[in-house]
Amino acid sequence: MNEKEIAQRRTFAIISHPDAGKTTLTEKLLLFGGAIQVAGAVKSNKIKKHATSDFMEIERQRGISVATSVMSFQYNDTLINLLDTPGHKDFAEDTYRTLTAVDSVILVIDSVNGVEDQTRKLVEVCRMRDTPIIVFVNKMDRDGKFPFDLLDEIEKELKLSLHPLSWPINMGKEFKGVYNLHDHSLNLFTPNQKSTEENTLPIEDINDSVLDAKVGERDANQLREDVELLSGVYGDLDVKAYLDGKVSPVFFGSAVNNFGVKELLDTFIKVAPTPQGRDTDKRHVNPTENKFTGFIFKIHANLDPRHRDRIAFLRVCSGRFARNTYYKHTRMGKDVRFSNPYSFMAREKDVIEEAYPGDVVGLFDTGNFKIGDTLTEGEMMQFTGIPTFSPEIFKELVNKDPMKTKQLEKGVQQLTDEGVAQLFTQHGGNRKIIGCVGELQFEVIQYRLLQEYGASCAFQPLNFYKACWITGDKKAIEDFARFKQANIMEDKDGNLVYLAQSEWFLNTERQNNQKIEFHFTSEFKTALKN
Repeated sequence: MNEKEIAQRRTFAIISHPDAGKTTLTEKLLLFGGAIQVAGAVKSNKIKKHATSDFMEIERQRGISVATSVMSFQYNDTLINLLDTPGHKDFAEDTYRTLTAVDSVILVIDSVNGVEDQTRKLVEVCRMRDTPIIVFVNKMDRDGKFPFDLLDEIEKELKLSLHPLSWPINMGKEFKGVYNLHDHSLNLFTPNQKSTEENTLPIEDINDSVLDAKVGERDANQLREDVELLSGVYGDLDVKAYLDGKVSPVFFGSAVNNFGVKELLDTFIKVAPTPQGRDTDKRHVNPTENKFTGFIFKIHANLDPRHRDRIAFLRVCSGRFARNTYYKHTRMGKDVRFSNPYSFMAREKDVIEEAYPGDVVGLFDTGNFKIGDTLTEGEMMQFTGIPTFSPEIFKELVNKDPMKTKQLEKGVQQLTDEGVAQLFTQHGGNRKIIGCVGELQFEVIQYRLLQEYGASCAFQPLNFYKACWITGDKKAIEDFARFKQANIMEDKDGNLVYLAQSEWFLNTERQNNQKIEFHFTSEFKTALKN
């Protein structure tokens, strides 16, 4: 039974630079799955709806995704679990953790801007895990870079081997449609009109005069030349190479016009990987194993502002997750059960009875979970590969309303549990320092502390370069902590962290303290093995 369920599932994330069209593409995929009836991109006065996946107020104001949300929908016979990721660079760590919970990604590239900074970073993370990537070149209805130039740029900048499965006929105002190289059909583009079945023509032979009649002789001849060149260079798609993360299929389209999205989705469910296994500190877990295992990759407080709830997102890795069943929380060594596990359709939550590998389940959390926690049917192990990185910006938290100290403490604890930021407390003291990857996270924390906890705070910038977790000889660490009192903090788990003022200071301390190891991620076990 399990194998049938696994074969029907696809779990993936959409990644892109901000403004490349990720949220729009997410929405169109949901429309195909019948999960939403109206697109949030409709800018008429009658329909003032926002993209279904951006549910935090600050996201609405800024038009960016800062929280990863999960959406499940059925398409044909496939259950698709789509994890939306923050496009904004300040939330790179949230995106990184989301990528640990998916089996493949769709990378959206803006045809006008080509490869951008954030795209490089995201692709590097995918490469670390050999995650299969499908590329969707968006905004073909705008004047952008020529398709061949764009392919060159993507290959060179992102070090990806590409394999076009569809090809555009012109672009911008001249854009006439896309030829599907995979199943030899032509999809004609009409501005401001939804892409429908009627617009798709099967073309058995590209030399057929039907093509000339539909797109004009000049464009038909250009397409024939392009297709001949592409077949010569690329041949047929090697699906195994794609699954190994070595080749990336490419599709062209315009998400805002819902154009080229169906071809992408149809091919995706055919070739994308089914749920894959994961490594633990003890062994590799295969999805087909009978016993349930899973890990927490995200925690979100107050998903519903009317209730003080916290939801932990669990990726099922093996076996079958069942409601009201006791599972072992391996870090705490205790048994936990869930009477109301949820599946998500953006804002809609449905209580589920069971879930299978690849599924993402929302668990109500009263403060038991941290990111990376593992649940099993009793086996004591921990899933690996979900580290915390050193932050890049450090600020001291200043309480502006002493009457609300308790609320501030609770809010900071909960928000930093979500992984938006890291909390460091002075070793043996009370000073609280927040570390983030980007400035915008401080704004989000300040906003949410006020809105959700009624606590008002300010941030004082600090001049630190990096946070390093320290392990090693006990006596050496005690001496080091005494000498460097102002720079020694504790993270939320009570691990000692050294905050270095500069690269020079860090190198000096590493040289002077040979018995101490300095780690740049919180995953020491892995660091020590490497």
